[in-house]
Amino acid sequence: MEVINPSHYPSSRAATVAENYINYKLGGPHRLFSLIQVTQAGRERIARVGNKYSLSFSMEDFINNKSIFNCNADVIYYLTEKHTAPSVTFTFQTELQHNTEDKDKEFYNRIRSQDQLLMAEDIPDKFGNVSSDMEPIWHLALAACGYVKWQNSTEETNFKMAIIKSVKQQKREDDILEFHFLMLIHDMVSQEMIPWEIDTLWDPLGGLKIPKQVRLPKQCCMPQDN
Repeated sequence: MEVINPSHYPSSRAATVAENYINYKLGGPHRLFSLIQVTQAGRERIARVGNKYSLSFSMEDFINNKSIFNCNADVIYYLTEKHTAPSVTFTFQTELQHNTEDKDKEFYNRIRSQDQLLMAEDIPDKFGNVSSDMEPIWHLALAACGYVKWQNSTEETNFKMAIIKSVKQQKREDDILEFHFLMLIHDMVSQEMIPWEIDTLWDPLGGLKIPKQVRLPKQCCMPQDN
């Protein structure tokens, strides 16, 4: 295992992949994680497999009192002709604080009880604001983007910020909440804001699932001439 500088791009990009994977697995309407600092990093070149990064870094649960904790993770980028999502395994060095079960159920029941299906655009708005009633939707969208960023990451990408262009709740016969998001996801390397359609399923017991995600051409979100 080659020791590499934890502040250099290969380390931070691999840690960001782990951050995105963690948000997909554990994030939701009332919990999201943010990478703070990579403290240790190593890289191993595995013949005919790919590059494995072993990382130690600090994170915060930035919705719930910004509690900070340490995490260890391994990220493997595969050498395949067809893109394969990086493998991510992680362990937290402390138990998560702040159970979100009650807030999640309250949000779920509120959406389920509405007379009309939820629809919204441009979250945050042009001033960076998110209304309090839309914050859980915003957080859920970011957790869903965690899946998309993880699935589409390579050693040459660095997906970070994302915004909601539109969200439409879908009618279902079961008890699961389904949302169709049109997101713009920022790749720090290319400096592109990439449009992505993301179909998202969520309920308090089953958690987050992404049955479909499609990268769109940039033109689809450009202003149209009248």
